[in-house]
Amino acid sequence: MVGTVPEPVPPARRPDARRSPAPDDGIRLWYEDALGWPTAPGLPVRLAVGERFDVLDLPADAGHAALERLGPAGRGFPVAVQGGRMRLLVAAGSAEELPGLLDWLEWGSLELDLAAIGAGGLMDAPRPPGGAAPAARPLPPGRGHDGSQGAAVWLRPPEPGCEVEASLPTLSAPGGRGGAPDLVRLVNTVVTQIHRVRLRRACAWPPVAPRVP
Repeated sequence: MVGTVPEPVPPARRPDARRSPAPDDGIRLWYEDALGWPTAPGLPVRLAVGERFDVLDLPADAGHAALERLGPAGRGFPVAVQGGRMRLLVAAGSAEELPGLLDWLEWGSLELDLAAIGAGGLMDAPRPPGGAAPAARPLPPGRGHDGSQGAAVWLRPPEPGCEVEASLPTLSAPGGRGGAPDLVRLVNTVVTQIHRVRLRRACAWPPVAPRVP
């Protein structure tokens, strides 16, 4: 019997070092290299919360009203929006302080549309501003660039090369730290606007007609 010589197995293909990075690679590198913020494995790119910052999550309309009410004190720290929600970046550890702070401000007995994301939490990474990352993939139909339907976007992005933590609202000192807004004032203003939006919506609902026996 005549044997056949097996064909040699082609060597495994090595990644082409000249390949352009995927958009998600560029986004991840921007956060990890330019800001030093940890990201979670997998896609979409998500930011690990609790190490460099915590997040206050609230309705976007209440958030816009709160930032306007705060005036200059509400500027300077990063703010993102996604799907009708606003994410305010605050100092790490603030999520643990929030329940006690709400009680101290006498808001603890009310049901509020406010969530705090702290250690172990994740936040969808908004696209870096400008040309900091490769061009994004086209958005699916119905997905806007304002964060109204899905994609997270920066309303006020963090600035690379700056110590972002110094700009975050904090409880560490009266009036904030290093020019950062005071967390007490921020939370009180945010909760006031959430409550006002809720009352405004309740008043706009049509009255319930009495049941006819």
